[in-house]
Amino acid sequence: MVKNQIKTALLLGGLTGIFLAIGYLLGGQNGMLIGLLFAGGMNFISYWWSAKIVLMMYRAREADRNKESELYALVEEIRHAAHLPMPKVYIIETDQSNAFATGRNPQHAVVAVTTGLLKILKKNELKGVLAHEMAHVNNRDILISSIAATIAGVISYIAMVARWSAIFGGFGGRDNNNTNILELLALAIIAPIMAMIIQFAISRSREFLADETGAKFIRDPFSLASALEKIEANVKHHPFQRMGTTEATAHMFISNPLKGASFLELFSTHPTTKKRVERLRAMKL
Repeated sequence: MVKNQIKTALLLGGLTGIFLAIGYLLGGQNGMLIGLLFAGGMNFISYWWSAKIVLMMYRAREADRNKESELYALVEEIRHAAHLPMPKVYIIETDQSNAFATGRNPQHAVVAVTTGLLKILKKNELKGVLAHEMAHVNNRDILISSIAATIAGVISYIAMVARWSAIFGGFGGRDNNNTNILELLALAIIAPIMAMIIQFAISRSREFLADETGAKFIRDPFSLASALEKIEANVKHHPFQRMGTTEATAHMFISNPLKGASFLELFSTHPTTKKRVERLRAMKL
């Protein structure tokens, strides 16, 4: 667990470094300051309103305590074992089996599951998935992923501006006369690719950590391993594209909801199911 935390800190540091570097290329120290202020504003918005935005995007409804009493009972059992506040529980109407957690902190957390997930999983497997999502809440992954996504998104936006500025007379950096093709390539092409790779590496690292933490909450890594295999098979037949899902939110789910979203693990928001299952089944509690 400590190893994953250190890895995340280093990756976030690398992402911030790229951000500061392109800010310096565009406007020296003033550029870095403007970049930090802009990123701070974006993070503020993400921190306070991301949960509501995502739930609206997927037309999620709050679970009924009477109709979904078993679901509430499982969440209550897990949150008690994890010493966490009770999160709000939401349902997404879709045949795809998936789940995610969101919210700015444990006191305002939300756990959402799809109707497809409730249909195909056994009780112990559903408990494993819910424990994974509660682990994200416990590990503050919602905040970490929001920061990573925001910084990476701003880097991509600045790169786009730089490309258009270069087309129409150069981009106003430290000195337009000193702007060269290598700086342009680094800013407009290499930087956003590196940012995306680092963002996805952070996401994969947090998924491994949530698997481990969730398994420890319920002292059962095998149920989650079984659930992940069922979810992967289901997602292949029920992709989420019709609901407007993009890579911007795909990292939130326990399994990438986009069928065939990534052709290389380097560009994937999630570790392979095979690796996750192997780690879970090798765990010693």
